[in-house]
Amino acid sequence: MTGKTIIEMPAEEQAEMLRKLRAARFGYLLALHILLLCAAGHTPTEIATFLFCSRTSVYRAVAAYRAGKLDELGDSIGAESLGLGRASSLTPSIKRSLLALVKKVPGVYGWCRTRWSCAALAIELKAQRGIKVSAETVRRWLGECNYVWKRTKLRAKDDDPERTLKLARIRSVLEGLLPTEAFFFADELDINLLAKVGCQWMLKGTQTEIDTPGKNEKCYLAGALNFVTGKIIHCVWYRKTSGLFIDLLKTIDQACPAAKFTKIYVVVDNYGIHKAQAVVKWLAAHPRVELLFLPTYCPKANPIERAFGDVHDKCTRNHKRKRLCALLADVKRHLKVNGPWRYKISSIYYEPEVTQAMQLLSNSSQLKAAA
Repeated sequence: MTGKTIIEMPAEEQAEMLRKLRAARFGYLLALHILLLCAAGHTPTEIATFLFCSRTSVYRAVAAYRAGKLDELGDSIGAESLGLGRASSLTPSIKRSLLALVKKVPGVYGWCRTRWSCAALAIELKAQRGIKVSAETVRRWLGECNYVWKRTKLRAKDDDPERTLKLARIRSVLEGLLPTEAFFFADELDINLLAKVGCQWMLKGTQTEIDTPGKNEKCYLAGALNFVTGKIIHCVWYRKTSGLFIDLLKTIDQACPAAKFTKIYVVVDNYGIHKAQAVVKWLAAHPRVELLFLPTYCPKANPIERAFGDVHDKCTRNHKRKRLCALLADVKRHLKVNGPWRYKISSIYYEPEVTQAMQLLSNSSQLKAAA
């Protein structure tokens, strides 16, 4: 049976095959073969014969393993050291170089671009390490490093100098809420007839198209999330003015009868309509309603933002409504049928400095009560 595998091959062809083998084989993988054969009890001469390498490579691999520097061996023997640079496997050494590139913007390395492409990374790896790889190989390596290609998201500045005090005030009221007190998180939502575009299932090689309305129409929904029940109270206007917010306050006031609720807290952001003179006058005439203001540029402190995100996912993203009234009916139906939205407040309310500020507020209140 063994004789059937023996072939006759010219010496020149064998030499050419051996040259290609040594050019294509990467040093790190060669070292793994060497170490496994050493562990099996083979001598350096036998290993060099089996693997078509030198005895020096065998001793070098063993020394690197004992010194704990096996991952560096790919730089000293194999394709890289020969200047051929064709790599197919992601060694720890190459992985460190790749991650070092990805974690910095391309401009640091002289590129006139804001984000890395696989082709640009391949070119930079060749320039820095002499490693020749394709863009697809880099894509595969990034996947092995747990990197994915996805959209970034905008992050608010969240730099209000009174941030800690405002968060502490809201948390303090919420944790001390009485059964006769209501607590709402409020905000406004733009509803556009022009659909928000998002991902959906479609056949490979095709792309679903959504017609634009020609002239866009919009309206504005003001909503208030009852933090206790998880229900959302809302009203709709075709202008985003103080009148819209006052209409929401009236809706909240009617939903919370005075016989049951002696105090109503409404948490809002610092948008101008929340501080308009008309709103101030309305609040003066309705003393049981009190506004609590969020830190500026801190949307994650308002849980209704998550509920509004749900509105976009369920109603406005990729919709095919031709009339704004039909789209608005979808939104109202969603708020009526889906839910309740019992969200927890963000972890930023429990930061150590916020907890400390709460204690200071409590001590201040106790001193005023004692006086």
